This record gives sequence, C-alpha cells and structure tokens, in this order.
Amino acid sequence: MIERQRFTRIEPDGTSASITRAIVPEHPVAIEVNGLGYAVMMATPADLDDFVTGFALSERIVADAAEIAALDLFEAPLGWIARLAVPPERAAALAARVRTRASDSSCGLCGMDNLEAVHRALPRVPSATIDFTAIFLALGDMRAHQPLNAATGAAHAAMLCDSNGAVRLAREDVGRHNAFDKLIGAMAREGLGWDGGFALLSSRCSYELVEKAALSACPTLVTVSAATDLALARASAAGLTLVSLARSDAILFPPAPDAVLSEPL
Repeated sequence: MIERQRFTRIEPDGTSASITRAIVPEHPVAIEVNGLGYAVMMATPADLDDFVTGFALSERIVADAAEIAALDLFEAPLGWIARLAVPPERAAALAARVRTRASDSSCGLCGMDNLEAVHRALPRVPSATIDFTAIFLALGDMRAHQPLNAATGAAHAAMLCDSNGAVRLAREDVGRHNAFDKLIGAMAREGLGWDGGFALLSSRCSYELVEKAALSACPTLVTVSAATDLALARASAAGLTLVSLARSDAILFPPAPDAVLSEPL
C-alpha cells in the first residue's frame, strides 16, 4: 500500500504551503535458497513473485524458471521473507556467494570475491534489427506504464516492448535493478520471450543491467540515461545492441569499437 505524508513546500520567493505526497515503498526482502540465507534486498513489495524469480535467474541461482520447485513469500514485522527451493546441485554452488550484508538492489555483483568474477562469460544474445521508429514510439508511451512513478516520483520502470514499439509488459520498483528483475521474472513465469522486441529501462545503463539482459537473451537494451564504459564493453562481447540516452528528441547508438576515443576528464 502506498502511504502519503505531509510536507512543507517552499518556493524560491520564500512562500510556503502544506502539501501531501505519496511515498514510494522500500522494504527489506530476505531471500533464502533451500534454507540458506542468500541476500537481503531493498525493494518495493509489489510483484515479489516476479522479482524473486528474476533475481534467481539474474544471479545464476537457476538457469531456467522451471528449476524453481517452490517460491513462498511471507510478510514479517520488519519486511518480507522469500523462500526458494531449487535442485540440490544448484544449491550446492551457492555457498561461495552467501551474503552477510544488506544490499540496496539486485546488482549482480554483491558477494563476488574476486575481480575475475565480474568478467565471467556472458551468453551471446540473438541478433537484432533495430527499428528506431519503434524505440521512439515506446519512449512516447513510457509514462503511461509508470503509475507508481507518477504517484511518487521515485520509482524506476522496466518494460518489454515488441518490435513495433508497443509496451507488452511493465514492472516498477524503487530500484532500477529490481524493476528489471521483476520484468525478467514476470516474462519467465508467463512464458513470454523477447520475440524480436527490446527492453526499455528508465535508468542509466551500468554493467549489471547488461548482465541481466544477456542472461535473459534480450537482443536489444534501451535505457533513458547513459551507459558506462564497462556496460558498453560487456554488451559488445555478448552481441547485445545497447541504445542509451534514449529521449524523445534523440537516441544514442554505440559506435564501432575502432571509433571509440579516449579523452581525459
């Protein structure tokens, strides 16, 4: 449930007024796998079945949603508990990545113990033909699929768009990683594929979002803000088409590798 709180709004000229605003929910979600505490994520407690499924796929806890034998959610006094049951051979590999601290989002990096793990191989994604008109159409329709952000001004969105730019499915969360995990989980649970479409995210693009896209076989990832250098490199390695700084007036398509220039900041 979205709560509302009272604030004092102050204008540049010093005038003030009392207003109420909706507040985006952010609650801890403790994820247990076969009885082993794996992570505590801060998330918006909506579509948690989708979130935990997508989290399990993005974290490589399972390779397919069908490997999740059970997913139980419990509301506790201080947050939520999600209990996953996976095959024993999957659970056996988790000991090295058990987390002992709370994380602010499902970033795909927390718990790694060496630099090589950051550069672990990603699967090659299907090739994609980019229809820029479809991207602009999806951008124009984006706000209509962000009710939580419209109410609070503090939520990210991840959307499944078809090849014509129509938004087929959308999920929101206080965290950009969580929103994408929710979308990936919802697609897995509903048996939906990318089918030549693309993912549209209301955020910047960093390494972990490319990781999630590649692991879900997404051919094209579109983000409203810019991409990092590692995101661009990892996307290229996976064959993922990465479109960033996607706005209503222009989008940014990555250059060929030999066209990248290095300039001091």
